Amino acid sequence: MTMRGGVLDAPGDGHVEGRERLPLVVHVLALGTFLMLTTEFVVAGLLPEIADELQIGVSRAGLLITVFAVGMIVGAPLMAMLTLRMPARLTLMLALGLFAAGHVVVAFGSSFALLLVARFVTALATGAFWAVANVVAARAAGPAASSRALGLVGAGGMLANVIGVPLGAFAGQLAGWRGPFWALAVLAAAAVWLIARTVGRDGAQQQAVSVRSELTALRSGRLWLVLAACATTTGGVLSAYSYIAPLLTGRAGLPAGLVPLVLVGFGVGSLAGSLVGGRLGGARPHATTIVAAAGSSVLLLAICLLAGFTLPAVVLITLLGFFGLGANPVLISLAVRFAGKAPTLGSAFSVSAFSVSAFNFGTAVGSWIAGRSLDSALGATGPAAAGAAIAALTLLPAITLAVVQHRRAAAPTS
Repeated sequence: MTMRGGVLDAPGDGHVEGRERLPLVVHVLALGTFLMLTTEFVVAGLLPEIADELQIGVSRAGLLITVFAVGMIVGAPLMAMLTLRMPARLTLMLALGLFAAGHVVVAFGSSFALLLVARFVTALATGAFWAVANVVAARAAGPAASSRALGLVGAGGMLANVIGVPLGAFAGQLAGWRGPFWALAVLAAAAVWLIARTVGRDGAQQQAVSVRSELTALRSGRLWLVLAACATTTGGVLSAYSYIAPLLTGRAGLPAGLVPLVLVGFGVGSLAGSLVGGRLGGARPHATTIVAAAGSSVLLLAICLLAGFTLPAVVLITLLGFFGLGANPVLISLAVRFAGKAPTLGSAFSVSAFSVSAFNFGTAVGSWIAGRSLDSALGATGPAAAGAAIAALTLLPAITLAVVQHRRAAAPTS
């Protein structure tokens, strides 16, 4: 089986045993996913500072989150297709280089329109990176340790909510909101060098790949139900999270300097939720998804009602991280399962990329609706109210999937 530029040994040649250390490249790719998810949501902790300096409203500044999500919607599947015949090493290096350049533009930029364009281009680079990182990590580790390698790469993304986003918000308060973008640019440039040193070089040509054949995995109706659930569950939670700083400072009475600590709480909750959801979802994926969606909706409504009380609001936001993102690994697993038997490994890229697009479609629409609600009569609680409605929509595809699967399991086999 061929891969992007024949980066690593064939699947049957796995040299890494389950108890051995993972290759350095897996840790480098985890650093890449950490940077990617940090940049997507670091803006959430910097919205007041960005809005003040650029002299725009907070809801308009939130478009920096929305436009990044839109770039991921387009970028993940588009880059998965465009880079199918490129060596993985080159794809990853170009993606990180463009990622770094986009952050330099944001750090220098004074025009809000320029910042939006830079964020969109950065999202395209993020889509290119994610389109190859998981498969490169799995092949580097070999069959015996591929799951462990993918878990480590995914943990890099989850740690962004625990460390990257809160640290970026704290640094932005101390050194100005442009500081975190400079830091991300420097780290991305260092990651380019690390990719060059750890990912194998191979100039061999790929087998001819048909885009049409790669998209055959997307014909499953159940897959589209999963993608719908990806969009609504993420859209509901992140529509509220995108505007969490105005809620905490404007309604809960929390000092701005303590907002990063609340972001840490949300991040720890999301990390724990992903681990628990991944474990429970193996045996009961549909029940896990339904409980996560229902829990998120209830928590978002409670945030609306108790936003004026500091301690309850902080606790609810931490629990929102646990329930709101706990179903994500389950949904990704279901997406791969319902895609059927793909004709080539490239179709795994397609399914993964469209899952990323679905998550970011929810983020884009949810954050846009949340921004509009922020200027409504609901004020700072508007995003949480909008998020509750969006998260509740997850119950429709989730319950439908559960019913369909139950009927298929109960149907007599011939």
